[in-house]
Amino acid sequence: QVQVVESGGGLVQSGGSLRLSCAASGSISSINDMGWYRQVPGKQRELVATISRGGMTNYLESVKGRFTCSRDNAKSTMFLHMNGLKPEDTAVYYCYADYYIYKDTGDVAGKAWGQGTQVTVSS
Repeated sequence: QVQVVESGGGLVQSGGSLRLSCAASGSISSINDMGWYRQVPGKQRELVATISRGGMTNYLESVKGRFTCSRDNAKSTMFLHMNGLKPEDTAVYYCYADYYIYKDTGDVAGKAWGQGTQVTVSS
């Protein structure tokens, strides 16, 4: 079984910073892409950032220059450093990990999701 756990959300004033963490665990042989989504009730989910195993990143246009995604492959952990936070960044942030489990009976690929962490930015 594969688990993904986020941490680091909270309440911050506009212009402040937060760092989200995402840790994957379980019988994982390899993790490929990891990323962050965010969702506000009543609105469509947004893909905020992705990072490949090699460290290549992509960002939602509205967070470019403010958010930085990084990862530690040895620890199966990903981070989202959020600076210059704005009230419109308020959302529940979810991380995911695209994993592989190598088995003699056949490899298994899947996507594991975290439970979400609330980020609230006050004006």
